[in-house]
Amino acid sequence: MKILDKYVAKNFLIGYGISFCVLMGLRIVIDLFVNLDEFAEHADLGTAAVVRNIFTYYGLNSMLYFRDFAGMITVVAAAFSLGKMVRNNELVAVMASGVGLRRVIAPIIILALLLSILLVVDQEFLIPPLSDKLVRDQDDIPGRESYDLRFIRDGRGSLICSQRFDSATATLYKPVIILRKETAQTGIWEVTARISADKAVYDFESKQWNLVNGWLTAKEVQQGNEQIAVYATDLSPKDIPVRRKSEHKSLLGWGQLSELISQKTSVKDMAELISQKHFRVTEPVMNIVMLLISLPILVCRDPRAMKSAVMISFGMTTACYITNFICKLVAAEAVFGTVMPQLWAWLPIFIFLPAAFLQLDSMKS
Repeated sequence: MKILDKYVAKNFLIGYGISFCVLMGLRIVIDLFVNLDEFAEHADLGTAAVVRNIFTYYGLNSMLYFRDFAGMITVVAAAFSLGKMVRNNELVAVMASGVGLRRVIAPIIILALLLSILLVVDQEFLIPPLSDKLVRDQDDIPGRESYDLRFIRDGRGSLICSQRFDSATATLYKPVIILRKETAQTGIWEVTARISADKAVYDFESKQWNLVNGWLTAKEVQQGNEQIAVYATDLSPKDIPVRRKSEHKSLLGWGQLSELISQKTSVKDMAELISQKHFRVTEPVMNIVMLLISLPILVCRDPRAMKSAVMISFGMTTACYITNFICKLVAAEAVFGTVMPQLWAWLPIFIFLPAAFLQLDSMKS
């Protein structure tokens, strides 16, 4: 039995490597074909700089592509390994020896569970430290990115705006900081003062922003203005590119999401953060569910039925992907007057996990 397990595992790992290279390569080639003109906007820097920018961009973004295609890679690898065995009539020989088909697919399931750890490592340990580099566009030069800020909230509850943030010099130009406090009785945020400056330069040693010509204007007019030299906040230059858009929250780690949730932002922002935390748990599980749904279909005895089995399994996998994608879109929205991010994150599993068990139970072994 160990020989059979090694053979099935070897075929699956070879298929995993092939499907990884094909799907990731296809994703990169398509994106490069569509956005090649944006990379070429900086052709004045030289061909070597453009090529280096392309390799840097896709080298970093390959972690995002793997996150999105991890489930599909596993299903394609299973189809590759089992298709080879069906084409060579090996499953018939295995069944004739008295070994059930459920026993044959066991190594694939075990390896898929182990490989799902790669997705967790990618999401929690590789993407978050590089999140500020993963948000840049194709026409940006690494280290020279600039962004505008629109009411980014920090840990103190203040709202930070700026016409431009230069990542190379860690400088905010024409920043405006709206200071607020939350009233204990109503929970409503009240504006207490405003800080404006010509520039704000981040000091990495003291972890605060040094203000150039900074002025603090209190809410009460009679207090007048007073000059202010520094502003201390938990918002660092590394956080700004990620925090400026809500869709970039998917690049944050579990701890960062928990920290933002503790700040008690708006209902919609809280729903997005909570849904992101739950999707971190459900997505690896959903990848296994997609595999469990596909495996009973792929295990067919007749080589002539393999093509239709592959099409059906990919159709089921696509249905899982579409359902999961729709749930992500509506997780932070009010449906029937209620925001339920936890429900939408777990809904695909509630739908497809019973179907996976029914598929395995009905498999003719």
